[in-house]
Amino acid sequence: MDSLTQFALGAAVSTICLGKTLGPRKAALLGGVLGTLPDLDVFLPADDPVDDFVFHRGWTHSVFVHLLAAPFIGELLVRSMRLLKDHRFLVWMAVFLCLSTHAIIDAMTVYGTRILWPIHADPVGIGSIFIIDLAYTLPLLGVVIWAFKSQCWSNRLRNGVATALIVSSAYLALTVVWQANATNRASVIFARAGIEAKSIFAIASPINLVWRVISLENDRYHNLYLSPFDDDLQAMIYSHPRHPELVACLRGNDAFEKLKWFSRGYYRSDLEANQIVVSDLRMGLTPHYIFKFAIAEYDNGIAQAISPKPSGGQMNVSGQDLDWLTTRLQGKPAIRATETPKTALNAKKRHASC
Repeated sequence: MDSLTQFALGAAVSTICLGKTLGPRKAALLGGVLGTLPDLDVFLPADDPVDDFVFHRGWTHSVFVHLLAAPFIGELLVRSMRLLKDHRFLVWMAVFLCLSTHAIIDAMTVYGTRILWPIHADPVGIGSIFIIDLAYTLPLLGVVIWAFKSQCWSNRLRNGVATALIVSSAYLALTVVWQANATNRASVIFARAGIEAKSIFAIASPINLVWRVISLENDRYHNLYLSPFDDDLQAMIYSHPRHPELVACLRGNDAFEKLKWFSRGYYRSDLEANQIVVSDLRMGLTPHYIFKFAIAEYDNGIAQAISPKPSGGQMNVSGQDLDWLTTRLQGKPAIRATETPKTALNAKKRHASC
């Protein structure tokens, strides 16, 4: 999630735990800082852009690391703040909750986080909430502002913070239900279209009203956009090539294997300016994917691995896309101009040699 949301969540958690002891302002500030602490891994050096991409939200986001870190950070706070010296366990618990809730809401996004490292090394990315979601953030931000404006602790403030935490948590749970519904609807639509999907993944949009559902086949993938108001019989499927032949000889290549692992198989390869580019299909909209990496040079049918480098990385939203989204939110069928249903799937295949 975005930094403002992480700060607000940490501040709300700390306020409910320590507001009475430390005062609402100090508790909120302390929790906000703790709530952003796991993201300091962005300052850890990475060998290349692919490592920077796949290993962000790594061990600093593990709840097991948070269990170990909470007593150390908590003890430092107890010894440095007089008001906390008689509340050691409460402080430790508050620190753990501020850190772990950061990881939990990150795991709800499609990017995910290695929340169970080292027991489970793969990132957990549910994808039921967009990286910025005002419906989740605003209740927390409201009570945090209230806490900063309050000089003294009160039952009214306590009830307000508790309510905001309950409402935001219930909203998270509701997004999982919406996601399951989108997945089930998409499964029926794909089956009706004769698509034998290897896997299906429903991903939240910025306002959780239009879901983008990806279906994978061996040499192609399909995008489906669903709103709650759709007539599923009129659903429009957009099909695109994945060009597996371009990376066939790159099996075992370190950068490719990392991207394949991190994307959970939701990737495509393309030839751009004589370079083989691998895109994570989960983040961005076709054809503008946020995470794209050139990993090989391609010349006369020969692919040669190179040091990976970003290729693109911009989320372009045109006026046509905004018009399309507005129409789709109303449950009306509309063709996305930058992703027409007649996307060519019979493009000439390039068989690379290693």
